[in-house]
Order: sequence, then C-alpha cells, then structure tokens
Amino acid sequence: MQKKRVLYVAQEIMPYLPESSMSKIGRFLPQKIQEKGKEIRVFMPRYGLVNERRNQLHEVIRLSGMNLIINDIDYPLIIKVASIQQARMQVYFIENEDFFHRKFLFRDSDEKFFEDNDDRTIFFAKGVLETVKKLGWAPDIIHAHGWFAGVLPLLVKTAYKDNPIFTEAKIIVSLYDDSFEEKFRGDFPEKIKMNGILTNHLKYYKNADYVSLMQGAIDFADAFILGHAKVNEKVLEYAKSSGKPILEFQGEDDYYDTYNEFYDKIIAEN
Repeated sequence: MQKKRVLYVAQEIMPYLPESSMSKIGRFLPQKIQEKGKEIRVFMPRYGLVNERRNQLHEVIRLSGMNLIINDIDYPLIIKVASIQQARMQVYFIENEDFFHRKFLFRDSDEKFFEDNDDRTIFFAKGVLETVKKLGWAPDIIHAHGWFAGVLPLLVKTAYKDNPIFTEAKIIVSLYDDSFEEKFRGDFPEKIKMNGILTNHLKYYKNADYVSLMQGAIDFADAFILGHAKVNEKVLEYAKSSGKPILEFQGEDDYYDTYNEFYDKIIAEN
C-alpha cells in the first residue's frame, strides 16, 4: 500500500530563517510526519536572507529552467534544494532574482511593505505547483503555512484541478498571527487569473488585503489548523462560518500526533 503523501508549502522554516512559531512548525512538523510513515515534500521561498553557502543549497537543474508569467511578464523559475541531515529531510526552494534576492522578507529596511508582494506570492504558489508537477508526485494533503501561500488553495482547486497530480489533493490551511495592514495593488485579481479561474472565484481578492487573501484561501481549502493561539478575528470567524473541519491550537509540544490524526481524517473524507 502506497504511503500517504503530504506537501508542505511554508512561508518560513528554521534553520533557514530565524526561529518563530511558524518557522519552528515548518522545521519539525514535516520531520515528525515523515517519521510516522508518510512521504513528504517541503517548499519555501529562497529569500535573500537564506545563507546559500552555510545551508549548502544547490540548484536542481532538471526542475529549473521554466518561465512563469505574472502580469504578462516572464520570470525564470530556479529550484534549489538543501538537506536537513539530522531530519533526513530535503527542502525545495523557489527562487527568482527579481523577487527573492533582496535581504528582507516582506518589508524593506524602513519597514515599508514591498510593492511587489502581490507578484511575489503568486510566483511562489505557481512555482510550487509547477515543480510538483515536474516531480510527478501527487500529494494526498497540501498543507499551506502563512499568508505567502495564500493563493495556493485557489490555484489547486481551479486552474490545476484537472491535473491528475492535484485532482485528489485535500488542502489544509494553517492560520497564524501573521496579518498585515497594507493592501496589494488594485490589479491583484487580474494577475491571479489563469485558465480555469472564473471571475466569481476572485470576488474577495478585489479588496487586496490580508483578510481577503485569507478568505480566498478559506473558500478553497478543505480544513484548517490554528497554528497560533491568536489569529486575525475576521479570518477566524470566516473559517468557523465555513463549516469545514478546524483543528484548534495545540501548543508547541507534542502536537504531531494530533496533526497526523487530523490528516488521516481529512484524507478519509469524500
């Protein structure tokens, strides 16, 4: 019997970024789920803050080389990989010079929100999905962590839904205390559009803010996990009103068994 497969799409992972509640889960959850007998794949952006030499990143030539179109502009996609030896775990990095070589995550040295964060989040989501297609690795669960993976549920359930790699995938979105006050640019919905994405799929994205981004993720997800004790109240209320399964916040210790059981429950649901 084939092992169940979990695809992790993470905004932050230790040790590549400093420790936070999200980066800690990004580091240890995949390892523990792998130890429980599931196959895993793990993706994050290759921010300029990630020390390539110290973490021994190297390009995966067979996965690199394609271009992704954002707002009618072609951007090359580079895939790099690194290993966390003690966890027997590989992490795939989505890289593009225009979007990820700056030495900051989402804000510049003056704490100004990057104007192209909208393009960056779309590129990241598309980059993950196109790479998983190339790998030919069909996940049973796609577990998204952080707003930077916020458009991924929409893409999986619309533009990519007829691809056999993603047809059976269930999407779990972890909700964190990672909100921002700024807005994306007004043409955000138009940039997301692809074949299979209808105008009504984009109804929330017109607001182009954190809450609308997460409402879109909630609409297209199958279940949610509260990854932090305190999340945006509007987002939490919307998730609860969806009627979809929600796993309450588990704390930082020994949550792996509960997460694993939740995965099995969601996989088993029709």
